[in-house]
Amino acid sequence: MDLKPAGSQWLKEKYNISGYTLTHCSFIGSNNAIEITNRGNIEQTYTKKYAPSEDMSVAHLEFSLKYDDLNLPFLGKVFEKIEREDIEKFIEVSPSGKYARRIGFWFEFLTGKQLKITKPITGNYIDLLDNNRYITGNIIKDPRWRINNNLLGTAAFCPVVRKTNKLKELLKQDITEKIEQLKTEFSSTVFYRAINYLYSKETKSSYEIEKEQPTPDRTEKFVTLLIQAGAEETEKLLDEQRLTQLQNAIVDSRFAAGGFRNFQNYIGQSLPGYIDMIHYVCPPPAFVPSLMSGLVDVSNRSTGIPPEIRAAIISFGFVFIHPFEDGNGRLHRFLIHDILVHDGVVPKGLIIPVSAHMLNNIRQYDSILEKYSKPLMQLIKYNKNKEGGIEVINPQEVEPYFRFPDLTDHCVYLAETIYATLKEDMPEELLFIQRYDEVKRALQDVVDMPDRDINLMILFLHQNKGIFPKRRRSQFSKLTDQEIERMQTEYRKIFELE
Repeated sequence: MDLKPAGSQWLKEKYNISGYTLTHCSFIGSNNAIEITNRGNIEQTYTKKYAPSEDMSVAHLEFSLKYDDLNLPFLGKVFEKIEREDIEKFIEVSPSGKYARRIGFWFEFLTGKQLKITKPITGNYIDLLDNNRYITGNIIKDPRWRINNNLLGTAAFCPVVRKTNKLKELLKQDITEKIEQLKTEFSSTVFYRAINYLYSKETKSSYEIEKEQPTPDRTEKFVTLLIQAGAEETEKLLDEQRLTQLQNAIVDSRFAAGGFRNFQNYIGQSLPGYIDMIHYVCPPPAFVPSLMSGLVDVSNRSTGIPPEIRAAIISFGFVFIHPFEDGNGRLHRFLIHDILVHDGVVPKGLIIPVSAHMLNNIRQYDSILEKYSKPLMQLIKYNKNKEGGIEVINPQEVEPYFRFPDLTDHCVYLAETIYATLKEDMPEELLFIQRYDEVKRALQDVVDMPDRDINLMILFLHQNKGIFPKRRRSQFSKLTDQEIERMQTEYRKIFELE
């Protein structure tokens, strides 16, 4: 079949634009067809009646906005290539047309330059984004183009989230309903005992992801921070001074920050031979203040959208901006919990231990971080100095990548993580505590030992899969072999190991 590219794919080939992944590529052919590539992207064929004028870049731009997925860094690159006069002429032909207005808005939004339009823009206000295709923010009227600006952010920082079929299905689930279901399945005593344990587990897991062992006082501070989640408005929490206080509370005092970083940093690992493997180059320090200000705008523009989506775009937005030298990952995961509580889907005083799930499925977590970092590493250019520091040498080229991320996959990931934690991890923890209490009573019925000895016996049985380890026999010299055998049997029965 002879297929001709259209829309974004045509513009990409026409202007030889590389380094940008298109999640939807369009072609013109004889029959309508849709194919999903092995990377999960869509290649769609339209019949000739949809074909734009082959030699008109703006016509393909219009086609792209109609049918392709929005890719703001790519769109900004296209605007660098198309002659401004061609865009102005296109708008002048039909200044009140929906796509003429959208193209005009996008040009000015992404380039910061103003088009020369002589004819008045009229007509009813139209939505910039189709809310059937995208997660949209609170509307701000744009009188110049008579557009309802329903973006999730501003030109400083604006994530895009596509409403894929997978995301739509995930959002049908109800977090609050699943929490209430757990409350009915387990006694209130078990449920609230589990909460205290889950706060500690979340703290331990969040540090383990960073391959760190916190001191007891830092553990206590992080638990306190988690318990207080949701108490502040997100806008205030993202303030530089407040975030710096939080960062100082969770990192070693020697690495406490005085504010957002003013130096270039990166994430990598050291290989044998003093070679560094760089996985992610963070935004240049000159971008950080405006990016963080833009993240605050996102927190305001996104009120009312599903909390799991809001938690994803703010927390992943934060960690990709990486405003501190240390502690970004832990704050990123704290923000998830904070927003879920603040937005009312998780009751205050309760936690969904997403970090524990991330730790147990660390490859998936690493993969979703790389989903953002790998394309950037194909675009970004940098120099290294003798001290191991780096300097980005093409900041203007990569700036749109930092400012306009597509966080669709990250929203899917977080939604899946939250629901899996509620469906699998939390019931397992609750069931363990319930069984622990049952075992404790059963062992006391065998021999009424002090709590310390009973807890130690349960620990040894748990570590050895229900079999009392012979090397520990001397620690329970007061017990007979028959009593230990009965305890072992009770444990295995209650934990269903027989």
